[in-house]
Amino acid sequence: MAEDDQVRMKRLSLEHYARLMRLCRLVLTISVVPLLPGCAVFSRGFLAPGGPVAAAERHEFFFVFAVMLLVIGPVLLLTPLIAWHYRLSNTKSAFRPNWAFSWYLEGLIWIPPTIIVIVLAFFLVGNSVRLDPYRRVMPSLAPLQIQAVALDWKWLFIYPDQHIASVNQLILPVGTPVHFSLTSGTVMQSLLMPRLAGQIYAMSGMTTQLNVLISDAGTYWGENVQYNGDGFKNEKFQVLGVRPDDFSRWVKSVQNTRTVFDDKAYHDLSRQSVLPHPIAFGAVDPGIFTKIVKHAIEPGYVSQHQEAQPHG
Repeated sequence: MAEDDQVRMKRLSLEHYARLMRLCRLVLTISVVPLLPGCAVFSRGFLAPGGPVAAAERHEFFFVFAVMLLVIGPVLLLTPLIAWHYRLSNTKSAFRPNWAFSWYLEGLIWIPPTIIVIVLAFFLVGNSVRLDPYRRVMPSLAPLQIQAVALDWKWLFIYPDQHIASVNQLILPVGTPVHFSLTSGTVMQSLLMPRLAGQIYAMSGMTTQLNVLISDAGTYWGENVQYNGDGFKNEKFQVLGVRPDDFSRWVKSVQNTRTVFDDKAYHDLSRQSVLPHPIAFGAVDPGIFTKIVKHAIEPGYVSQHQEAQPHG
């Protein structure tokens, strides 16, 4: 009988060892994948910030990561040590099958996690207020106003003060705060410019706000991260951070074009399609963003669907 129990315990020990090895492989995989050369999280993510908002998010990430190491570190360290200490072949250590309680272990289990939760709560609540997307980055400076409209499968950016608009390309001056008013001309979508700011939703019939600032000139990227159909993977746009004088020259060059963004242009643009290249409009009808929010203009995808239906 004792021999059967010994065989059973050995089998259970092998099963536990196999589970431990699977857990170790999973942890190593999760740890190594973000460190692969050329990983997008370093080159195009918030770990390479291009503005104060993303820089604050990176600082918050590293702080939380360091604090959570206090939790996962002992677990990763003690799990193999405990498994090794209580291996089946270790017959010299004490075996206490009736052991039930220890104040020392209870304190070790509950007190450090409680302190960690309090510290994280204190830190994250303050940062959540400071990184509120509705909060202006530099209140002392007047922001550049951008009205962003999410469409299928493209992004429309209206510059109301400059009376121009661009599609799938966003030109912003370095060092100037930017205030976005966002809406959707179709289903709910989500704007993400990882090196500039966090994710924020754009919903039909309402507006949300986002405040950012570009610190360094360069090329950044934005995209929709809320699935919205066949062209979802192509709904990306380029963000160019340029010097203020270069921004002024770009605005004048666009204003010199004869294209006008009016109700008809919006109707055509809002049809479901993927544009081969960015486009710009040299003039914008006043109040068109408000009409888009209030559904005063019929989106082009409505007639597009009607045309696709069989007749007869």
